Amino acid sequence: MYKTRSLIKLSHSFIVWSSHYLLSNVNGRILRSPFLSRPYSQTKTPIQIQSKPHLESTARQSIFSSNKMIMTLGRQGKVKEARQLFDEMPQRDVVSYASMITVYLKHKDLPNAETLFYSMSERNVVSDSAMVHAYAKVGRFDEARRIFERMPDRNVYAWTSLISGYFQNRRVDEARKLLQEMPEKNVVTWTAAMVGYAQNGLINEAQRIFDQIPEKNVIVWTAMIRAYVKDSQVDQALELFYKMPERNLYSWNVMIQGCLNDKRVDKALELFNSMPWKNAVSWTTIVTGLARNGLLEMAREYFDQMPNRDPAAWNAMITAYVDEGLAAKADELFDSMPHKDTVSWNVMIGGYAKSGLEGEALKCFISMLRSGLRPNQTTLTSVVTSCGGILELLQAHVLVLLLGFDQDTSLNNALVTMYSRCGDINSSLITFENLIVKDVVSWTAIILAYANHGLGNQALQAFAQMLRFGNKPDKITFVGLLSACSHAGLVKKGQKFFESMRYAYGLKPRAEHYCCLVDILGRGKLVDEAMRVVQQMPPEECDGAVLGALLGACKLHGDVGVANQICDEIVEREPGNSGAYVLMANAYAASGRWGDFAQVRKKMKERNVKKVPGMSEIEVNGKNHIFFVGDKSHPEKEEIYMLLKENLLPLMQEMI
Repeated sequence: MYKTRSLIKLSHSFIVWSSHYLLSNVNGRILRSPFLSRPYSQTKTPIQIQSKPHLESTARQSIFSSNKMIMTLGRQGKVKEARQLFDEMPQRDVVSYASMITVYLKHKDLPNAETLFYSMSERNVVSDSAMVHAYAKVGRFDEARRIFERMPDRNVYAWTSLISGYFQNRRVDEARKLLQEMPEKNVVTWTAAMVGYAQNGLINEAQRIFDQIPEKNVIVWTAMIRAYVKDSQVDQALELFYKMPERNLYSWNVMIQGCLNDKRVDKALELFNSMPWKNAVSWTTIVTGLARNGLLEMAREYFDQMPNRDPAAWNAMITAYVDEGLAAKADELFDSMPHKDTVSWNVMIGGYAKSGLEGEALKCFISMLRSGLRPNQTTLTSVVTSCGGILELLQAHVLVLLLGFDQDTSLNNALVTMYSRCGDINSSLITFENLIVKDVVSWTAIILAYANHGLGNQALQAFAQMLRFGNKPDKITFVGLLSACSHAGLVKKGQKFFESMRYAYGLKPRAEHYCCLVDILGRGKLVDEAMRVVQQMPPEECDGAVLGALLGACKLHGDVGVANQICDEIVEREPGNSGAYVLMANAYAASGRWGDFAQVRKKMKERNVKKVPGMSEIEVNGKNHIFFVGDKSHPEKEEIYMLLKENLLPLMQEMI
């Protein structure tokens, strides 16, 4: 009931907040010409007829000013205002188009940039280069290459954009070939190539490029150090760092971050303390790194020493407390924070959601709305995942639509998953189908939704569609596929999918995949084959869940002797695993071995192993009702048990 009231209040708060937000952000502006500041009758000088060259000069000046204003508005994030100014220009030149296209691309609006680009009667190197860069960045190399090949004059920016795009999309051979064909290279091109090789795991090639650069500036040195750091070659990074002729703040911060990532805390502190000067990023890096290495108290000491704490530093410290489950300390620090930004609120809301404190997450969200800050996709994803029932989820979905995030892929992926968890597979499917851009997470979410609802064939059909649309499955996709095969009894297909992981997609199976395969074989009465899978799998992947699946298979087919051995192994690995004891006890009970059944129960009692009680949850009139096995705490328990005894039980007996 609490959650329902909270979200109803949340919706009301959102309406109030949104009205205030829209009114407070209206920024209309009337632009007047200085020549019209007063009527002509008040002027003392007579009107002079301007010559044509002067008019042309004035027009050019007006175009120049408008072009400059378009770029200024773009930098301020006012894309609509920039487009309005562009549309109202009496005359435009090629720079006007290039400026507006650049604004669109800066704000990742490729469709509008594309439309404007192809409407140009005349193009220049700026517009061509901008579109080459944009197409290459999103992997549309056919369009990028077509424009590039038709350019009469290719500048270094166009060459470098295409080379970087190839590297980013792992098309190393094409990037290498283009690099060799490039007539003249500057330091930006060399740096892009060096970073590109490093990003593709070719650190030796990156080093070769580094050695070839004739004049290395601090950016080049730092880029190579960062490449070594990302490749976990911290010793090589340090060696290069000490050879640098000059270092900037970024160089120091990258090296400190590398040491912290490699758990070399002492070295990181040594570098930090020897820095000639520090900025907010330096302090935030050391605070975050110490916290991630489990040194929360030391992290707090450095945090308290910071001369100027920006929101990033506060967020880093709060995040550290949240990640360690120290909600009280996170709350205390959050409340004392002078200026909270969207990230600060997201950290708290997300922390509550991950800790299972859904009510607190929703309360925090309402407080955020009242503070006047606009939620973003991250905020709403945390809100969506905090919903425990279908009514709450529907209200959260309404917020997503009202705030204009109805086509945000990652947020809608969360909705697909949560609708499935709430038992509404139809809403999962509708949300999925309404997505314009579907990524691998989208397809995986719907495959898992089908699998969890026992719709194995639909899950396999979704996988086939996923492949047709060119999406490559990941490890989680295969968990959904194997789970679907298990529920649908598709043994052969399940085995083929498991094999295709390694041989077709180069994915190493993990414990969860072996667990699904063992379950598939067990349900298919292939217990011996399931045993062979467990015996032959990598020992580091054989956890309690895999053995539990094998134990379940043995229990299902009455193989009590093998089940007993597996149970002993599970108990040895995980002494507190109640599931193994329960499965073993049920296996003995199924075969009538009541003495052994009693012994298992006795062991559980002696070792203080508590069985997690079964639980069910239903929603009635917008209120969630939770029932545990043998639960008599519900205020309407008398009526519920009477209904069960007099109506439902006789009906169930008739159906058997």
